Amino acid sequence: MHNVPCMSGSPPRHWNLHRLRIFWTVARHLSYTRAAQQLAVAQPALSHQVRALETDLGVRVFRRRGRGIELTDAGRALVEVCADVFARLDEGARELGELETGGQGSVDIAADTTSGIYVMPAALGAFHRAYPGVDVTLHVENRGGVVRRLTERSCDLAVMASPPAEPEVEVEPFLLDRLVVIAPPEHRMAPASGIALAQLAEERFLLRETGSGTRAATERLFARSRLHPKVAMELGSSGAIKQAVAAGLGIAVISRWAIELELQLGRLIVLDVAGFPIERRWSLVSHGARRLSPAARLCREFLGAHAAASEPPGA
Repeated sequence: MHNVPCMSGSPPRHWNLHRLRIFWTVARHLSYTRAAQQLAVAQPALSHQVRALETDLGVRVFRRRGRGIELTDAGRALVEVCADVFARLDEGARELGELETGGQGSVDIAADTTSGIYVMPAALGAFHRAYPGVDVTLHVENRGGVVRRLTERSCDLAVMASPPAEPEVEVEPFLLDRLVVIAPPEHRMAPASGIALAQLAEERFLLRETGSGTRAATERLFARSRLHPKVAMELGSSGAIKQAVAAGLGIAVISRWAIELELQLGRLIVLDVAGFPIERRWSLVSHGARRLSPAARLCREFLGAHAAASEPPGA
């Protein structure tokens, strides 16, 4: 836990959690008005509680900046303290509740877009059938959003490729993924084999948005050969990418998990390109500072076993 400076030279005698939560809300908004609206309290009462907290601690946590406020150095340190304290309290309350209800807990999962749409629903469906008493919340975002939830410790588990390289992060292998190049069936390169990457770079490319793991993997492959694909369009989802490719707007790199139906219907084909498929592995990731509840640990173990028994498409 971080130390908050104390002007008196001695630590405060007690921590007032009510005042800490008020401070934390004001700090996140940097506005007394918006914090008062969120907490449904009068602004003068909220300001009084912050001043009382400053008296308790012997430090200033906010200072005026123009018409607004900003955190002092002590205030920034206290924000980190509050994030840690309230995360631990929430975890403890949830774990106690799960013990009280005989293991009927909840699990909060963040997954990158491809795994969240095409892999996790089936895996979590199997988990629900095995453990119907556990409630699961699934947040589907691009890689950047998943990393944010993970580092903020607002999720129990994250499912993603290329986990962040941080010492606090705990990583377990999950499912194998293969990135392939897709095109409409009538594309001129459809019958070709061993298509060179340089030749592919001359085609109209449809890419996911910045922050997408699939886009990052594609750009790394071309960069290693000192090539730059001709980006014709950026699209924010695998579904949009598939529709655009089928409409003849260009070619794209996408997870093999995402195109099973389109391949069966003959709306898309996989091009035979040198260097593809790009193999990567999704991981089950958790933050070491967020203690997993019994339900979350159960879910992690189940997902690991489910992945071990699953055959990736196109194998």
